Amino acid sequence: MTSREYGQFCGLARALEIVGERWTVLIVRNLLAGPQRFTDLRKGLPAIPTNILSARLKQLEQEGVATRRALAHPERAVVYELTDHGRDLEPALVALGRWGARTMGGPRPGELVTAEGVAMSFRTAFRPEAASGVSVGYEVRLAEFTLHAQVDDGRLTVGRGPHPAPDLVIERLAGQPVRDLMSGARTVDDVLRDGSVRVEGDRALFERFAELFRF
Repeated sequence: MTSREYGQFCGLARALEIVGERWTVLIVRNLLAGPQRFTDLRKGLPAIPTNILSARLKQLEQEGVATRRALAHPERAVVYELTDHGRDLEPALVALGRWGARTMGGPRPGELVTAEGVAMSFRTAFRPEAASGVSVGYEVRLAEFTLHAQVDDGRLTVGRGPHPAPDLVIERLAGQPVRDLMSGARTVDDVLRDGSVRVEGDRALFERFAELFRF
């Protein structure tokens, strides 16, 4: 039995042998956003040592969770991406993220707010039952990055970068207004009144946002 093995004939034990080591789940989280170069993963996880990132990626490849692909000219870069087997982890990560979000307030000293972390918050807070028959695109501008979120009849697509044709733009001006909305700590009226957020578009779509994304 290797150091990673639990010696238990159990699906959960097997899953932890594959993704239970430190940083592995966050690497999978970042790859949920799409293919990434090694440097992209380092940027999204700045505290991970380079040798640990290399080791975790190698393990994910060996387990069939992720794969490498060479981009065509002119990029000539190698990207890592999840396999179908790897993408099957998304519901488990969403459930785990939702569970963890209930214990969170604001960022602790030294904690970074990353695009991948906020994108995961969108996935964990999304309420598909409230999105039946809904089609709406959001662009969320934070200080360091911009995210896009597209909702189509109960399904969510979220990623880094602007939305090509947003129905509503949400711009954070101060504090953590988006997270406060998701947690129910503040209302749409609250964040608009105190100036912590600015919106471009129909206010009703902002209210819909607060209904669609709630921990």
